[in-house]
Amino acid sequence: MPDLVTVFGGSGFIGTQIVRALARRGARVRVAVRQPHLAHAMRLMGDVGQVEVVQANIRNADSVARAVEGADAVINLVGLLYETGRQTFRSVHVEAAAIIARAAAAAGARLTHMSALGADVDSPARYARTKAEGEAEVRAILPTAVILRPSIVFGPGDDFFNKFAEMAVISPALPLIGGGRTRFQPVYVGDVASAAAEVTLDPRHAGQTFELGGPGVFTFREILDLIQKETGRRRLYAPLPFPLAGLVGTLCWPFTLTPVAPPLTADQVRLLRSDNVLSGEAPGLSDLGIVPETVEAVLPTYLYRFRKGGQFAAESAAGTGQPA
Repeated sequence: MPDLVTVFGGSGFIGTQIVRALARRGARVRVAVRQPHLAHAMRLMGDVGQVEVVQANIRNADSVARAVEGADAVINLVGLLYETGRQTFRSVHVEAAAIIARAAAAAGARLTHMSALGADVDSPARYARTKAEGEAEVRAILPTAVILRPSIVFGPGDDFFNKFAEMAVISPALPLIGGGRTRFQPVYVGDVASAAAEVTLDPRHAGQTFELGGPGVFTFREILDLIQKETGRRRLYAPLPFPLAGLVGTLCWPFTLTPVAPPLTADQVRLLRSDNVLSGEAPGLSDLGIVPETVEAVLPTYLYRFRKGGQFAAESAAGTGQPA
């Protein structure tokens, strides 16, 4: 019988792609979400009956255990980009990760844990620090767990390229935080999904940590240049030194008390002080037989909606550098 994989966080941007990748490989998938009635579309990611949706609260050990019961493998994708209310970095990245790891261990299931490139217990950013603490908790509970550390993940529905593309539409200037020198190695969501499916379904990868990055390294400014090229926009850059950006992030704190995502947080500014590129010391996509997609090849497939005239302006606006 095909493996049964329980996926926590499976209805999100990365999760939906991973569920689809698992289904394509013939696995049965159980998507554990807090509100199943809002995730009914997940059942369409596979053949009839291949994908089921169940209720689970990652803060409730009993509900997590029920979601994991009978599973051959578990994937934990739950994470936060910013804190709000009871949803803190520690409660999600550390405490919930430990609950899921204990449930997987008790069920005798393999575990794949999604962390982040730059996870570091000494990082000044709470996001990166708690990601590292979560890794340590998971490994202490289940040493055979596989840990994935992706750089910025891009693709339709991402929270990075789409955010700045939208900003380029409505704002006359784009913020050049810290001079725009921070380096990133963006990785395509489809490649992350393929990697997650591979390491989850093949027990030979047990206990390994993989760093996932694309073939290109870009500075923050180069990424903004790419976004403007693909959207056919020409915007000024507004230099925002780190101290001033941190102040802006602090002033954006009230947004965390509303359903609206904050445009910037002080913790994100602290993250931007460090490069987000592969260390070269861990296996990556090539070790899994995956040839990564380039940013340049994928961006046109979804940023066209930010062009003046939409996708029908693809040939006339994108890549011309003409203002819109």
